[in-house]
Amino acid sequence: MYTNLRKKTNSLTPAQMIVVYYFIAVFVSVLLLSLPVSIKPGVDYTFMDALFVAVSAVSVTGLTTVSISETYTVTGSYILLFIFQFGGVGIMALGTFFWLIIGKKIGLKERRLIMADQNQTGLSGMVKMLKGILLIIMVIELFGALLLGIHFHQYFPTWKEAFIHGLFASVSATTNAGFDITGNSMLPYANDYFVQLVTVVLMVLGAIGFPVLVEIKEFFIQRKNNKRLFRFSLFTKITSVTFFALLLFGTVIILALEYNHFFADKTWHQSFFYAFFQSAATRSGGLTTMDVNDFTETTLLVMSSLMFIGASPSSVGGGIRTTTFALNLLFLYHYARGNRTIKIFKRELMEEDIIKSLVVTTLAIVMCFTATVILRVTEDHDLIAIIFEVASAFGTCGLSMGITSELSTIGKFVIIVIMFIGRIGLVIFLFFIGGKGDKTQFHYPKEKVIIG
Repeated sequence: MYTNLRKKTNSLTPAQMIVVYYFIAVFVSVLLLSLPVSIKPGVDYTFMDALFVAVSAVSVTGLTTVSISETYTVTGSYILLFIFQFGGVGIMALGTFFWLIIGKKIGLKERRLIMADQNQTGLSGMVKMLKGILLIIMVIELFGALLLGIHFHQYFPTWKEAFIHGLFASVSATTNAGFDITGNSMLPYANDYFVQLVTVVLMVLGAIGFPVLVEIKEFFIQRKNNKRLFRFSLFTKITSVTFFALLLFGTVIILALEYNHFFADKTWHQSFFYAFFQSAATRSGGLTTMDVNDFTETTLLVMSSLMFIGASPSSVGGGIRTTTFALNLLFLYHYARGNRTIKIFKRELMEEDIIKSLVVTTLAIVMCFTATVILRVTEDHDLIAIIFEVASAFGTCGLSMGITSELSTIGKFVIIVIMFIGRIGLVIFLFFIGGKGDKTQFHYPKEKVIIG
């Protein structure tokens, strides 16, 4: 039996193995969150609730069918913290960490799994990169917990309680999990700009992409050692420019659309921070300083589009990813100009990457559209609320108009599937359902078709 199981395991592609590992992570998470020690006595808690929260935590989404503060004990909160830490950094990242602790050799098979999980294109330097990622994330989270814990003492009676809330808020923001133990997200800090700024920085560092953070670390190390000029990769340049452009765009467009509505009676700094924080949250953060139902439908539609784009590749976030969006725009621009190649930052993009970005975007649109249609049939909610929920689930964002707990069993299952796919990524999902594939041994004559 063991031999047959091993043969079947070895026959799986890296993408299929990654999906299996995430399924196992969800299964274990459901068990842990269902333990009596995790749940407060007398709470109405079903298997579907456990499954929904487990998938949401593993996919670091933040959508939940129950109140975290009212449902889980302190132990349950710590278990939840561990789960979205595990899901945020990645199954293979923490798996590699434990392998290194027990002295297991990281072979070719493990490196291929790491490459698939982190959405990388090469095998070299995988273990070194993961060590760097883990170190950077841990430092960021601890620093954030320290800053927030000290500041939270003015909100909580004891230092212990302040630092517990600080740690949870820091890990939740850095992993873009969107969970909170206050029961009100970031609403209690709607006028505390220090907390908001720290939280936004943590969300950005988690969502901008692990390779970007590693390159920034290398940049500072080389500057300290007075070495030659450091050259950032094309990936870092494209994803960073796109990420901050979307952050700026989101802030400006929310300010403009809500100027005579939600912001009508607000001061300039209140309006700015409301818009800035909500724009940052749409990258994948999922936390909010206000009730998004107070926004107009137009603003909610824009936010849905931003959540659909999501965070950067090889980060804690979901969506089609920032580089996919950027490559789509570049392709449209250059195609309209009749250019045969796409050049940017003194580099030329590979045709394979352009095709992949178009495939990912097309599949994402089809998938989200299908989910929206299903929810429109099964749920008694406004269309904008359903679009917002689906976009939030796919972008593993966690923002909601308050309909998550009211979804039917079918509706919850649809959101669970969308959250899971949003976390593993559409590329891995495609390779998961596609298998190994067969190499073409022959070609048919080519013929053009009329398009457009």
